[in-house]
Amino acid sequence: MGVFNASTSPPKERYAVSQDNVTKLVQPGSFSDPLTDVLRQGARTLLAQAVEAEVAAFLGKHEDLKTEDGHQRVVRHGHLPEREIMTGIGPVAVRQPRVRDRGTAGGDEVSRVRFTSAILPPYARRTKSLEVLLPILYLKGISTGDFAEALAALLGPDAPGLSASTIGRLKETWSDEHARWRKRDLSARRYVYVWADGIYLQARLEDEKQCILVIIGATPEGRKELVGFTDGVRESAHDWRELLLDLKRRGLVIPPKLAVADGGLGFWKALGEIWPQCREQRCWVHKTANVLNKLPKSQQPKAKRLCQEIWMAETKSDAETAFDAFIETYTLKYEKAATCLAKDRDPLLAFYDFPAEHWVHLRTTNPIESTFATVRHRTVRAKGCLSNKTALAMVFKLVDGAQKTWRRLNGPAQLPKIIRGVKFSDGLEVAADGQHQAQTAAA
Repeated sequence: MGVFNASTSPPKERYAVSQDNVTKLVQPGSFSDPLTDVLRQGARTLLAQAVEAEVAAFLGKHEDLKTEDGHQRVVRHGHLPEREIMTGIGPVAVRQPRVRDRGTAGGDEVSRVRFTSAILPPYARRTKSLEVLLPILYLKGISTGDFAEALAALLGPDAPGLSASTIGRLKETWSDEHARWRKRDLSARRYVYVWADGIYLQARLEDEKQCILVIIGATPEGRKELVGFTDGVRESAHDWRELLLDLKRRGLVIPPKLAVADGGLGFWKALGEIWPQCREQRCWVHKTANVLNKLPKSQQPKAKRLCQEIWMAETKSDAETAFDAFIETYTLKYEKAATCLAKDRDPLLAFYDFPAEHWVHLRTTNPIESTFATVRHRTVRAKGCLSNKTALAMVFKLVDGAQKTWRRLNGPAQLPKIIRGVKFSDGLEVAADGQHQAQTAAA
C-alpha cells in the first residue's frame, strides 16, 4: 500500500491508495487540531483496508464459481461513486469496490451473487453512534438550527448533512419508524416476564402529559425487548388499559407469567382486567423507597438493612420471618411504614416461585430504570417544547438503539420450563413428588 508522505505539502488533496481502492484524506488546513487530523487520516486508511478485506473475503468465498468458458465468475468491477460517511470524528470519504457476477448476464436474476458490505450498508450516510447522539442532543434542548454549531467540534466545521433541513428530515424518519413499530404484528411474540413503569422525562415536553408508559418483556430465549411504549398518566388505569388492549389487539394474546412494577401504578388494575392469569411482583427498590419516606432519617439506614434481609433471604420461609420482624419492629412507633410494607406482602415475595437464576431480574424494575437513566432526569427546558409525538419518537430512537445491548436473563434454559408450567419453590424446580429436584438428586 502506498501512503502519502506527510513531510511534503503540495497544494492539492491527499490520498491513501490500497490496491485499486482510493480513499480521500483530509484536505490541508481543514482542521486546526493536528491530533484530530491524524486520527481522521488513520480512520480513513483503516476503513479502506477493512472494505478491501471484506471484498477479498467475499471473492474468496465464491472462487469456486466459474463461467461456462472456465473463467472466474465473481470478480471486481470498478468502484461505486465516492461517498462520505459522517462519523464521530468527522466525515470519512470512501470509494467502495464493486463486485460483478459474470455468470448470470441476461439470465436468472434470482441466482445472481450479490455483494452487500456489512461495514458500509447501502445508502448509509452516518454511523449508528451518531444517529443515537442526535436525538440525545435534541432532547437536551439543542434546536435544529444549532446542530451544525454544536457538532462542529466533533465532526469538523465543514461537516455535511447536518443542516436544519437534514435534522428535520431525520425527525420525520424517526417518527415514521416509531409509527411502524407501534403497528407491528405481535401474533408470533411471547413474553415470559414483563416489567412496567411510568417514566417522567420532564424535558421539553408539553405540560399536559409528561410521563411515558413503558413495558419491557423477556422472550423465551432470555432476550429483553421493548414491548409497549406510549405517553399517559402513571397512575391512570385507563391509560395502562389502553396500552395493554392495543398489544392484545395486535396479537399478544398469551399473558406473561409474571409482571414486575411499582405498586403505585394504574398498571395493576389494568393487568387484572386484561391478563388476570398473570402473577404480580412488586419492585423492591420502589417499595423500599416508599417505606423509608415514612420514617425519620435516623431510622432509615436500619430499616433499609431490614428490608434487604427480606428480599435477600435464601428461602421464602426465611423471608417471611424477616418480614414479620420488620412489622413487629416498626408497627408501634411508625405504623405508616409498617403498613406500607405489609399491604403488598404476597406480591413482594412472588419471585420465590420462580427460578433462582431469575431473582436478580425479577425483584426490581431495573431493566426500565437503567434504560431511561440517560433521559429521565432532564429537568431543564429549552426554548420551545416538543409535541408528545415528537418526544415519543426521540425517546423511541434512543431506546431502540439501547435494546441491542441489553443484558440477557441469567438461566435462559429455565424459561421454557416456566412456559410448560413447571413449578418452582424457593427458586428450585419441584419434582412430581413435590420435592425439590436438587434435593431428590442429592438423596
